[in-house]
Amino acid sequence: MPIRMRAVSQRSYGGPEVLEVVETGLPTPGPGEALVRVHAAGVNPADWKIRSGMVRKFGAPPFTLGLDLCGVVEAVGEQATRFQPGDEVYGCAFPPRGAYAEYVVVPVEALAAVPASIDHVHAAAMPVAALTAWQSLVRVAAVGAGQRVLVHAAAGGIGHLAVQIAKAHGAYVIGTAREGKHAFLRGLGADELVDYATTDFAAVARDMDVVLDPISGDYGPRSLDTLKPGGILIDVRGTGPDRAVVQEQAEARGQRFVEFGFSPSGADLESIANLVEHGSLRVAVDQVLSLEDAAKAHELSESNHVRGKIVLTP
Repeated sequence: MPIRMRAVSQRSYGGPEVLEVVETGLPTPGPGEALVRVHAAGVNPADWKIRSGMVRKFGAPPFTLGLDLCGVVEAVGEQATRFQPGDEVYGCAFPPRGAYAEYVVVPVEALAAVPASIDHVHAAAMPVAALTAWQSLVRVAAVGAGQRVLVHAAAGGIGHLAVQIAKAHGAYVIGTAREGKHAFLRGLGADELVDYATTDFAAVARDMDVVLDPISGDYGPRSLDTLKPGGILIDVRGTGPDRAVVQEQAEARGQRFVEFGFSPSGADLESIANLVEHGSLRVAVDQVLSLEDAAKAHELSESNHVRGKIVLTP
C-alpha cells in the first residue's frame, strides 16, 4: 500500500477553478472506520454548493469534497467488523475527508456491499441521490400501491431514481422534465410526463399523494396546489429560500411539508442494492471524468442539464 495519494483539494471558497489535485498522505482508519481505495466518486449538486461557500457545515477550507464513493476496503480500524480488506463497498463520505481522492476513510456504518450486477462507476453514482429518494419516499412518505407521486426534475440525479423507487412501491408517477428527456423517463417507468417549459404542472397534476421537490423556490407553493388533503410535499433541495411560507400554507390546507436531508445508512443502501439486483432500479451516468477534470464536472453539475449523474475516477 502506498503512503501518499492524490486528492482534489481547495484552499478557498470560490468557483470551479479553486479545485486542484494535490499529493497528500494516506488517512488512517480509526475505530469503526474503513480505509477504502476509491475506484469512483459521484458528483452531486451539494459538492459545488460546499465548494462555493453556499453550504458551510463542514468548516472552512482546505478540504476534499466528495460524498459518493465506490471502492475496495484496504484496511479497517478497531471495532470495524462489518467489512474486511478486499470487500467491494459503496457509500458516503464527507468533507474534509471527501471521496475525490484515491483513498478515503469512511465509517463502516455508512457503507454497504456493492450490488453484484453493476460496476464501480454506477455504484458510485448512487449513494446520495438514491438515499435521498429512498428515505424520503419510503421512510418519510411511506409510498405504497395506488398512490400518486409527482417527481420534479425527474431526469436529474435524485429525480430519475425517485421515479423508479416510487414505481417499485406500486405508485402512479408523474414527472416534470423537458420534452427531450421524456423518452428516457418513460423507459424508467414514468406514467405521465410534463414539459415544465411549455406546461404548468399545477394545471395537469391533480390529487397527488406525494410531491418530491429538488428545486424549491416557487415550486413549493405551486406544488401544494397539486396535493390532495393530507398529501405531503418533500423538499430535498437542501439549500435555498426560506420555506416558512410554504410550511404555513401546507398547514392551512391540511397538508404536510417536510424539508428533508438524507442520512448515511449502510442498512438503507442494502435495501437500495436489493432493488438494483431485482432490476427495479438503475442509475444513469451522464459522464465519467478524471480527478483532474473535477472543475469541469462542477461546471456541468451547476448547469442543471445533467441527465443522471457525473462520476470521477482516480
